[in-house]
Amino acid sequence: MSRIASNLHLGRALLAGAAIAVFSLAIASQANAAAACIKGDRKAPFTVGWANIYSVPTWMKQTEGTITDEVATLKKAGLVKDLMITDAQGNAQTQIQQIQSMIDANLDAIIVEAGSSTALNRVIADACTKGIAVINFDSLVDTDKLTAKINTDSNEWGSRAATWLVDQLHGKGKIVIMNGPAGVSVSDDRRKGAQPVLAANPGIEVITETNTEYNVAPAQEAMTSLLFAHPDIDGVLSLGGALSAGSVMAFDRQGRAQVPTTGENARQFLELWKAKKLKGWATMQPNWLGALSVYTAVKALQGQDVPAFIKVPLPVIDDSTIDGYLAKAKDFPADGYIYSSYDQALFDKLLAQH
Repeated sequence: MSRIASNLHLGRALLAGAAIAVFSLAIASQANAAAACIKGDRKAPFTVGWANIYSVPTWMKQTEGTITDEVATLKKAGLVKDLMITDAQGNAQTQIQQIQSMIDANLDAIIVEAGSSTALNRVIADACTKGIAVINFDSLVDTDKLTAKINTDSNEWGSRAATWLVDQLHGKGKIVIMNGPAGVSVSDDRRKGAQPVLAANPGIEVITETNTEYNVAPAQEAMTSLLFAHPDIDGVLSLGGALSAGSVMAFDRQGRAQVPTTGENARQFLELWKAKKLKGWATMQPNWLGALSVYTAVKALQGQDVPAFIKVPLPVIDDSTIDGYLAKAKDFPADGYIYSSYDQALFDKLLAQH
């Protein structure tokens, strides 16, 4: 009898242990399902901050528009209460201070457009530790101590642009490379992506490179100086749309024949491309990466798991697709970017990618 009782007791203990194990696994799986930085203690409506490195470029102004539009939509749904926007005016230290102020204000989410790939790491990690959803888009930081990064593949951007230009020049010619600001990850990564292609084609000679803001005026000034210094330029590997527009205008005003030029979806560049019958290639860094960042932060705060990196596909703009973009030009600023349409269904599709 005691032996039977002992076996019953052992069986009950094993069942209890199994139940505890299953319960523990369930708790663990719930914990694992939560997005990084999220502790589950924040409730809607949420407060959101956008820590922007600078607001002067038109691309940034348009991006801010997608952010405020998305916040307005989420406000109507009762999911967002307030939006705070800061402008560091190009100074990474100022951006650190502004992010710290958002942490001190205990915002629920911080969206970051980084002015440095390294300088913000500590303050971003601090925000994450405090349970704040941190989403970094476009210009990325090195740290992974945040909720998610959102971007197109900047290395692929540079590689595809360089490949197209090499093909146009049949592997031989003198080119100029136009980069965005030095130290900004999206600019640096595009350039890194181009390098293996250039290295594999020794017939392509890089005469010189520029680093300017993503604005037409400084790009045009830089290219004008290069045209005086270099009588033979066969192609322009421009790694930004406003840079491309500045280049085309400089060639035109100096009476120089246009050369094959890469770029992105800047309205001015696309219009010049068409008007000058340019040999061109472009892609798009969608302004709605900002809106997607806000949407992702709210989803994470609601308890949804989100990918640590959300990759947005790069479209190709060439002679076969440019007319579709130009058909929408009137809906965008003359100095702005013609970006594709977006909605929350698209965002859900992108978030479902793992």
